[in-house]
Amino acid sequence: MNASTQPAPTGGAARHAERLKRVMDAVELRQPDRVPTAFFSTFWTARYGGISCRQAMYDYDRVTQLVKQAVLELEPDLFALPHQLSLLGPVMDLLDFRQLQWPGHGTDENTGYQYLDKEYMKAEEYEDYLLDPTGFFLSKYLPRVGGAFEGLAELSNVPALYYIRLLIGVRAFANPKFVRSIEALQRAGQEAQRLMGHSISFASEMAELGFPLAHGVGSIAPFDFFGDYMRGSKGIMLDMYRRKDQLLAALERALHFIRNATVQGAKAGPSRFVFIPVHWGPDAFMSQAQFKTFYWPTLRKLMMTLIEHDLIPVPLWESDCSSRLETIGDIPPGKAIYWFERTDLVRAKEVLGDVVCLRGNVPTSLMVAGTPADVDAYCRNLIEKVGKGGGLILDAACGIPDEAPLENVRAMFQAARTYTP
Repeated sequence: MNASTQPAPTGGAARHAERLKRVMDAVELRQPDRVPTAFFSTFWTARYGGISCRQAMYDYDRVTQLVKQAVLELEPDLFALPHQLSLLGPVMDLLDFRQLQWPGHGTDENTGYQYLDKEYMKAEEYEDYLLDPTGFFLSKYLPRVGGAFEGLAELSNVPALYYIRLLIGVRAFANPKFVRSIEALQRAGQEAQRLMGHSISFASEMAELGFPLAHGVGSIAPFDFFGDYMRGSKGIMLDMYRRKDQLLAALERALHFIRNATVQGAKAGPSRFVFIPVHWGPDAFMSQAQFKTFYWPTLRKLMMTLIEHDLIPVPLWESDCSSRLETIGDIPPGKAIYWFERTDLVRAKEVLGDVVCLRGNVPTSLMVAGTPADVDAYCRNLIEKVGKGGGLILDAACGIPDEAPLENVRAMFQAARTYTP
Protein backbone atom coordinates (compact mmCIF):
# COMPACT_ATOMS: atom_id res chain seq x y z
CA MET A 1 0.00 0.00 0.00
CA ASN A 2 1.57 3.32 -1.01
CA ALA A 3 1.33 6.58 0.93
CA SER A 4 -1.54 7.91 -1.19
CA THR A 5 -3.72 4.91 -0.31
CA GLN A 6 -2.88 4.74 3.38
CA PRO A 7 -6.00 5.14 5.53
CA ALA A 8 -6.23 8.45 7.36
CA PRO A 9 -5.46 8.24 11.07
CA THR A 10 -8.44 8.31 13.40
CA GLY A 11 -9.08 9.14 17.04
CA GLY A 12 -6.02 10.03 19.10
CA ALA A 13 -3.67 9.43 16.18
CA ALA A 14 -5.60 11.95 14.08
CA ARG A 15 -5.54 14.54 16.85
CA HIS A 16 -1.81 13.96 17.35
CA ALA A 17 -1.17 14.44 13.62
CA GLU A 18 -3.34 17.56 13.56
CA ARG A 19 -1.57 19.15 16.50
CA LEU A 20 1.88 18.25 15.24
CA LYS A 21 1.07 19.66 11.80
CA ARG A 22 -0.07 22.90 13.42
CA VAL A 23 3.22 23.14 15.30
CA MET A 24 5.36 22.23 12.29
CA ASP A 25 3.55 24.78 10.13
CA ALA A 26 4.58 27.38 12.70
CA VAL A 27 8.16 26.04 12.89
CA GLU A 28 8.51 26.06 9.10
CA LEU A 29 7.10 29.60 8.93
CA ARG A 30 3.78 28.73 7.31
CA GLN A 31 0.44 30.05 8.55
CA PRO A 32 -1.19 27.27 10.60
CA ASP A 33 -4.95 26.92 11.01
CA ARG A 34 -4.48 28.72 14.34
CA VAL A 35 -1.61 29.67 16.63
CA PRO A 36 -0.40 26.53 18.46
CA THR A 37 0.11 26.42 22.22
CA ALA A 38 2.56 24.69 24.57
CA PHE A 39 2.17 23.40 28.14
CA PHE A 40 5.35 23.52 30.24
CA SER A 41 5.12 23.37 34.03
CA THR A 42 7.41 22.60 36.95
CA PHE A 43 5.37 22.91 40.16
CA TRP A 44 2.19 24.57 38.84
CA THR A 45 0.74 21.09 38.52
CA ALA A 46 1.02 20.71 42.30
CA ARG A 47 -1.07 23.84 42.78
CA TYR A 48 -3.53 22.59 40.16
CA GLY A 49 -3.96 19.29 42.01
CA GLY A 50 -3.87 20.59 45.57
CA ILE A 51 -0.70 18.77 46.58
CA SER A 52 2.56 20.09 47.99
CA CYS A 53 5.59 20.77 45.83
CA ARG A 54 7.39 18.16 47.91
CA GLN A 55 4.82 15.52 46.97
CA ALA A 56 5.26 16.59 43.36
CA MET A 57 8.94 15.63 43.69
CA TYR A 58 8.23 12.03 44.74
CA ASP A 59 4.79 10.74 43.74
CA TYR A 60 5.17 9.50 40.17
CA ASP A 61 1.60 8.26 39.80
CA ARG A 62 -0.14 11.28 41.28
CA VAL A 63 1.87 13.82 39.29
CA THR A 64 1.41 12.06 35.96
CA GLN A 65 -2.31 11.81 36.68
CA LEU A 66 -2.45 15.55 37.35
CA VAL A 67 -0.46 16.43 34.22
CA LYS A 68 -2.79 14.22 32.18
CA GLN A 69 -5.82 15.94 33.75
CA ALA A 70 -4.42 19.41 33.03
CA VAL A 71 -3.47 18.56 29.44
CA LEU A 72 -6.90 17.09 28.73
CA GLU A 73 -8.52 20.24 30.12
CA LEU A 74 -6.26 22.82 28.44
CA GLU A 75 -5.68 20.91 25.17
CA PRO A 76 -2.24 22.29 24.26
CA ASP A 77 -0.58 21.36 21.00
CA LEU A 78 2.66 20.44 22.81
CA PHE A 79 3.21 19.33 26.40
CA ALA A 80 6.28 18.68 28.55
CA LEU A 81 6.70 15.53 30.60
CA PRO A 82 7.09 16.12 34.37
CA HIS A 83 9.73 13.44 34.89
CA GLN A 84 12.74 15.68 34.22
CA LEU A 85 11.13 18.79 35.73
CA SER A 86 9.74 17.89 39.13
CA LEU A 87 9.81 14.12 39.75
CA LEU A 88 13.49 13.96 40.62
CA GLY A 89 13.35 13.67 44.40
CA PRO A 90 14.04 9.92 44.81
CA VAL A 91 17.07 9.95 42.50
CA MET A 92 18.51 13.09 44.10
CA ASP A 93 18.08 11.56 47.55
CA LEU A 94 19.93 8.40 46.53
CA LEU A 95 22.76 10.40 44.96
CA ASP A 96 23.03 12.79 47.91
CA PHE A 97 22.87 15.49 45.23
CA ARG A 98 24.53 18.74 46.34
CA GLN A 99 23.90 21.28 43.57
CA LEU A 100 20.23 21.84 44.36
CA GLN A 101 17.93 22.41 47.26
CA TRP A 102 14.38 21.23 46.62
CA PRO A 103 10.98 21.24 48.33
CA GLY A 104 11.34 19.72 51.77
CA HIS A 105 15.09 19.31 51.26
CA GLY A 106 16.68 22.68 51.99
CA THR A 107 13.60 24.74 51.09
CA ASP A 108 10.03 24.83 52.36
CA GLU A 109 7.89 21.97 51.06
CA ASN A 110 5.94 24.43 48.90
CA THR A 111 8.95 26.34 47.59
CA GLY A 112 10.62 25.48 44.29
CA TYR A 113 14.23 24.66 43.46
CA GLN A 114 17.16 26.68 44.74
CA TYR A 115 20.37 26.20 42.77
CA LEU A 116 23.57 26.43 44.82
CA ASP A 117 26.02 28.56 42.85
CA LYS A 118 29.46 27.29 43.86
CA GLU A 119 32.87 26.60 42.36
CA TYR A 120 32.60 22.90 41.49
CA MET A 121 35.72 23.10 39.31
CA LYS A 122 38.74 25.13 40.37
CA ALA A 123 40.37 27.65 38.05
CA GLU A 124 43.63 25.71 37.94
CA GLU A 125 41.79 22.54 36.88
CA TYR A 126 41.10 23.59 33.29
CA GLU A 127 44.23 21.72 32.22
CA ASP A 128 43.03 18.58 33.99
CA TYR A 129 39.70 18.82 32.18
CA LEU A 130 41.30 19.48 28.79
CA LEU A 131 43.76 16.57 29.12
CA ASP A 132 41.25 13.99 30.37
CA PRO A 133 37.60 15.12 30.75
CA THR A 134 36.33 11.69 31.79
CA GLY A 135 39.08 11.21 34.36
CA PHE A 136 38.45 14.68 35.75
CA PHE A 137 34.73 13.98 36.11
CA LEU A 138 35.26 10.63 37.82
CA SER A 139 37.99 11.63 40.25
CA LYS A 140 37.14 15.26 41.03
CA TYR A 141 33.90 16.72 39.69
CA LEU A 142 31.35 14.01 40.45
CA PRO A 143 32.52 13.47 44.06
CA ARG A 144 31.92 17.19 44.65
CA VAL A 145 28.33 17.23 43.39
CA GLY A 146 27.01 14.01 44.92
CA GLY A 147 27.91 11.98 47.97
CA ALA A 148 27.24 8.72 46.14
CA PHE A 149 30.15 9.50 43.80
CA GLU A 150 32.81 10.03 46.47
CA GLY A 151 34.36 6.58 46.13
CA LEU A 152 35.07 7.15 42.44
CA ALA A 153 38.00 9.33 43.47
CA GLU A 154 39.84 6.07 44.21
CA LEU A 155 40.14 5.58 40.43
CA SER A 156 42.15 8.75 39.85
CA ASN A 157 45.09 6.93 38.20
CA VAL A 158 43.18 4.81 35.69
CA PRO A 159 44.80 6.47 32.60
CA ALA A 160 48.21 5.31 33.89
CA LEU A 161 47.24 1.64 34.13
CA TYR A 162 48.74 -0.76 31.56
CA TYR A 163 50.05 -4.33 31.34
CA ILE A 164 51.27 -5.52 34.78
CA ARG A 165 50.39 -2.16 36.36
CA LEU A 166 46.82 -2.82 35.23
CA LEU A 167 46.78 -6.22 36.94
CA ILE A 168 47.94 -4.74 40.24
CA GLY A 169 45.97 -1.54 39.84
CA VAL A 170 42.60 -3.28 39.83
CA ARG A 171 42.87 -3.41 43.61
CA ALA A 172 41.28 0.09 43.53
CA PHE A 173 38.01 -1.62 42.63
CA ALA A 174 38.10 -3.40 45.98
CA ASN A 175 38.56 -0.22 48.00
CA PRO A 176 35.66 -0.03 50.49
CA LYS A 177 34.90 3.58 49.53
CA PHE A 178 34.67 2.62 45.86
CA VAL A 179 32.48 -0.40 46.63
CA ARG A 180 30.10 1.75 48.68
CA SER A 181 29.84 4.23 45.83
CA ILE A 182 29.09 1.49 43.30
CA GLU A 183 26.36 0.12 45.54
CA ALA A 184 24.87 3.58 46.04
CA LEU A 185 25.05 4.35 42.32
CA GLN A 186 23.39 1.04 41.52
CA ARG A 187 20.45 1.97 43.76
CA ALA A 188 20.24 5.41 42.19
CA GLY A 189 20.49 3.90 38.71
CA GLN A 190 17.65 1.50 39.43
CA GLU A 191 15.48 4.39 40.61
CA ALA A 192 16.39 6.41 37.51
CA GLN A 193 15.36 3.42 35.39
CA ARG A 194 12.03 3.31 37.21
CA LEU A 195 11.56 7.05 36.63
CA MET A 196 12.29 6.73 32.91
CA GLY A 197 9.96 3.75 32.67
CA HIS A 198 7.16 5.95 33.99
CA SER A 199 8.19 8.69 31.57
CA ILE A 200 8.17 6.43 28.50
CA SER A 201 4.86 4.88 29.47
CA PHE A 202 3.25 8.25 30.09
CA ALA A 203 4.55 9.71 26.81
CA SER A 204 3.03 6.77 24.94
CA GLU A 205 -0.29 7.17 26.76
CA MET A 206 -0.48 10.88 25.96
CA ALA A 207 0.49 10.27 22.32
CA GLU A 208 -2.42 7.82 22.04
CA LEU A 209 -4.67 10.57 23.41
CA GLY A 210 -3.38 12.93 20.72
CA PHE A 211 -0.75 15.10 22.41
CA PRO A 212 2.81 15.52 21.01
CA LEU A 213 5.79 16.13 23.27
CA ALA A 214 7.23 19.64 23.58
CA HIS A 215 10.70 18.08 23.72
CA GLY A 216 12.27 14.68 24.12
CA VAL A 217 15.67 15.57 25.55
CA GLY A 218 17.37 18.66 26.89
CA SER A 219 20.78 20.02 26.05
CA ILE A 220 22.97 22.92 27.13
CA ALA A 221 25.08 25.71 25.68
CA PRO A 222 28.76 24.88 26.38
CA PHE A 223 29.29 28.24 28.12
CA ASP A 224 26.40 27.49 30.50
CA PHE A 225 27.85 24.03 31.11
CA PHE A 226 30.91 25.69 32.64
CA GLY A 227 29.30 28.85 34.01
CA ASP A 228 26.43 27.10 35.79
CA TYR A 229 27.71 23.70 36.80
CA MET A 230 31.51 23.91 36.90
CA ARG A 231 33.04 27.30 37.61
CA GLY A 232 30.11 29.20 39.14
CA SER A 233 29.10 32.78 38.37
CA LYS A 234 32.15 34.51 39.85
CA GLY A 235 34.59 31.99 38.40
CA ILE A 236 33.27 32.08 34.83
CA MET A 237 33.23 35.89 34.74
CA LEU A 238 36.85 36.04 35.90
CA ASP A 239 37.82 33.31 33.42
CA MET A 240 36.73 35.43 30.45
CA TYR A 241 39.48 37.87 31.43
CA ARG A 242 42.11 35.72 33.14
CA ARG A 243 41.87 32.38 31.31
CA LYS A 244 40.42 33.24 27.92
CA ASP A 245 42.34 30.68 25.89
CA GLN A 246 41.74 27.84 28.33
CA LEU A 247 38.05 28.69 28.55
CA LEU A 248 37.63 28.77 24.76
CA ALA A 249 39.44 25.44 24.44
CA ALA A 250 37.28 23.92 27.15
CA LEU A 251 34.09 25.13 25.44
CA GLU A 252 35.08 23.33 22.25
CA ARG A 253 36.00 20.21 24.22
CA ALA A 254 32.68 20.17 26.03
CA LEU A 255 30.80 20.79 22.76
CA HIS A 256 32.04 17.45 21.45
CA PHE A 257 30.49 15.52 24.35
CA ILE A 258 27.34 17.62 24.59
CA ARG A 259 26.31 17.35 20.96
CA ASN A 260 27.07 13.63 20.73
CA ALA A 261 25.00 12.87 23.82
CA THR A 262 22.17 15.14 22.67
CA VAL A 263 21.90 13.62 19.21
CA GLN A 264 22.08 10.09 20.60
CA GLY A 265 19.37 10.80 23.17
CA ALA A 266 17.07 12.64 20.76
CA LYS A 267 17.37 9.99 18.06
CA ALA A 268 16.34 7.33 20.57
CA GLY A 269 13.30 9.29 21.75
CA PRO A 270 9.83 10.11 20.41
CA SER A 271 10.36 13.84 19.79
CA ARG A 272 12.51 15.86 17.40
CA PHE A 273 12.41 18.94 19.67
CA VAL A 274 15.50 19.60 21.83
CA PHE A 275 15.15 22.00 24.77
CA ILE A 276 18.17 24.24 25.46
CA PRO A 277 17.82 26.70 28.38
CA VAL A 278 20.00 29.76 27.79
CA HIS A 279 21.28 31.12 31.12
CA TRP A 280 24.37 33.24 30.49
CA GLY A 281 23.48 34.58 27.05
CA PRO A 282 21.14 37.48 27.95
CA ASP A 283 22.08 41.15 27.62
CA ALA A 284 22.64 41.75 31.33
CA PHE A 285 25.30 39.08 31.80
CA MET A 286 27.90 39.83 29.14
CA SER A 287 28.67 42.36 26.44
CA GLN A 288 27.83 41.79 22.81
CA ALA A 289 31.51 41.31 22.01
CA GLN A 290 31.79 38.68 24.76
CA PHE A 291 28.63 36.98 23.51
CA LYS A 292 30.11 36.72 20.02
CA THR A 293 33.40 35.40 21.40
CA PHE A 294 32.44 33.07 24.21
CA TYR A 295 28.76 32.16 23.91
CA TRP A 296 27.33 32.13 20.43
CA PRO A 297 29.97 30.18 18.44
CA THR A 298 29.65 26.90 20.34
CA LEU A 299 25.88 27.25 20.84
CA ARG A 300 25.48 27.79 17.10
CA LYS A 301 27.64 24.74 16.37
CA LEU A 302 25.46 22.69 18.71
CA MET A 303 22.27 23.87 17.01
CA MET A 304 23.69 23.31 13.53
CA THR A 305 24.58 19.74 14.48
CA LEU A 306 21.02 19.16 15.69
CA ILE A 307 19.59 20.65 12.50
CA GLU A 308 21.87 18.46 10.38
CA HIS A 309 20.39 15.44 12.19
CA ASP A 310 16.82 16.60 11.44
CA LEU A 311 16.27 17.73 15.03
CA ILE A 312 14.69 21.03 16.08
CA PRO A 313 16.58 23.18 18.63
CA VAL A 314 14.36 25.01 21.12
CA PRO A 315 16.59 27.45 23.04
CA LEU A 316 14.81 29.28 25.85
CA TRP A 317 16.42 32.74 25.79
CA GLU A 318 15.93 33.77 29.40
CA SER A 319 15.69 37.39 30.57
CA ASP A 320 16.10 40.07 27.86
CA CYS A 321 18.13 39.19 24.76
CA SER A 322 17.18 42.16 22.57
CA SER A 323 20.75 43.02 21.61
CA ARG A 324 21.35 39.44 20.43
CA LEU A 325 18.59 39.25 17.83
CA GLU A 326 20.65 40.08 14.73
CA THR A 327 23.47 37.76 15.80
CA ILE A 328 21.35 34.71 16.61
CA GLY A 329 19.55 34.91 13.29
CA ASP A 330 22.52 33.20 11.65
CA ILE A 331 20.90 29.78 11.25
CA PRO A 332 18.94 28.16 8.39
CA PRO A 333 15.32 29.36 8.15
CA GLY A 334 12.44 27.23 9.40
CA LYS A 335 14.59 24.87 11.46
CA ALA A 336 14.34 26.08 15.08
CA ILE A 337 12.08 27.55 17.75
CA TYR A 338 13.34 30.53 19.74
CA TRP A 339 11.50 30.75 23.06
CA PHE A 340 11.94 34.21 24.59
CA GLU A 341 11.22 35.07 28.23
CA ARG A 342 11.32 38.87 28.28
CA THR A 343 12.52 39.96 24.84
CA ASP A 344 9.88 41.97 22.97
CA LEU A 345 8.32 39.43 20.60
CA VAL A 346 7.08 42.11 18.22
CA ARG A 347 10.66 43.34 17.81
CA ALA A 348 11.90 39.73 17.59
CA LYS A 349 9.36 39.10 14.81
CA GLU A 350 10.70 42.08 12.86
CA VAL A 351 14.27 40.78 13.05
CA LEU A 352 13.81 37.00 13.07
CA GLY A 353 10.40 36.49 11.48
CA ASP A 354 11.81 34.98 8.29
CA VAL A 355 14.29 32.77 10.17
CA VAL A 356 12.78 31.10 13.23
CA CYS A 357 9.49 30.33 14.91
CA LEU A 358 9.01 32.37 18.10
CA ARG A 359 7.61 30.94 21.32
CA GLY A 360 6.28 32.78 24.34
CA ASN A 361 5.97 35.05 26.08
CA VAL A 362 3.06 35.97 28.34
CA PRO A 363 4.84 37.61 31.32
CA THR A 364 5.17 35.76 34.60
CA SER A 365 3.94 38.81 36.51
CA LEU A 366 0.81 38.95 34.36
CA MET A 367 0.11 35.24 34.69
CA VAL A 368 0.45 35.44 38.48
CA ALA A 369 -1.01 38.84 39.40
CA GLY A 370 -3.14 39.80 36.39
CA THR A 371 -6.75 38.98 35.64
CA PRO A 372 -8.05 36.58 32.99
CA ALA A 373 -9.04 39.65 30.96
CA ASP A 374 -5.46 40.98 31.19
CA VAL A 375 -4.07 37.65 30.00
CA ASP A 376 -6.60 37.48 27.19
CA ALA A 377 -5.71 40.97 25.95
CA TYR A 378 -1.97 40.27 26.03
CA CYS A 379 -2.38 37.00 24.16
CA ARG A 380 -4.60 38.62 21.54
CA ASN A 381 -1.92 41.23 20.88
CA LEU A 382 0.74 38.52 20.45
CA ILE A 383 -1.45 36.42 18.18
CA GLU A 384 -2.47 39.31 15.95
CA LYS A 385 0.97 40.91 15.67
CA VAL A 386 3.46 38.08 16.03
CA GLY A 387 1.34 35.20 14.71
CA LYS A 388 0.71 36.86 11.35
CA GLY A 389 2.25 34.78 8.60
CA GLY A 390 3.02 31.91 10.97
CA GLY A 391 5.98 31.43 13.23
CA LEU A 392 4.42 31.75 16.71
CA ILE A 393 3.78 29.22 19.48
CA LEU A 394 1.89 30.76 22.39
CA ASP A 395 3.30 30.05 25.84
CA ALA A 396 4.06 31.80 29.10
CA ALA A 397 7.45 33.48 29.53
CA CYS A 398 9.19 30.47 31.11
CA GLY A 399 6.32 28.04 31.16
CA ILE A 400 3.37 28.28 33.53
CA PRO A 401 4.48 29.98 36.77
CA ASP A 402 4.03 27.88 39.89
CA GLU A 403 1.72 30.49 41.44
CA ALA A 404 -0.47 31.23 38.39
CA PRO A 405 -4.23 31.01 39.09
CA LEU A 406 -6.01 28.40 37.02
CA GLU A 407 -8.31 31.04 35.51
CA ASN A 408 -5.33 32.86 34.03
CA VAL A 409 -3.88 29.67 32.60
CA ARG A 410 -7.22 28.82 31.04
CA ALA A 411 -7.39 32.31 29.53
CA MET A 412 -4.03 31.88 27.80
CA PHE A 413 -4.99 28.62 26.13
CA GLN A 414 -8.47 29.82 25.24
CA ALA A 415 -7.07 32.92 23.53
CA ALA A 416 -5.31 30.75 20.95
CA ARG A 417 -8.68 29.22 20.03
CA THR A 418 -10.43 32.59 19.99
CA TYR A 419 -8.19 34.94 18.00
CA THR A 420 -6.60 34.72 14.59
CA PRO A 421 -3.60 36.63 13.19
